[in-house]
Amino acid sequence: MSGAVGKVVKPQLRGLLQKNIKRNIIVAGTVAIAAALVQKVFVNDERKRVYAEFYKNYDIEKSFHQIRNKGLFDSCEPDN
Repeated sequence: MSGAVGKVVKPQLRGLLQKNIKRNIIVAGTVAIAAALVQKVFVNDERKRVYAEFYKNYDIEKSFHQIRNKGLFDSCEPDN
């Protein structure tokens, strides 16, 4: 019966905090890099694409005349 009982492993008493801090810094760095990549791919690149599409079709002269004809500019009289 005494042969079935295994040897009790001693708990780690020294260096436990340093080990946990090292692991937490590595995990935090990995998560931060992953979050930055996700932000770039799914937010920034999509926003750049939408802005590029908007300005490809944007006519500033047409927009200016619409705003001027609504009477929103103080320095320009409407065409009406």
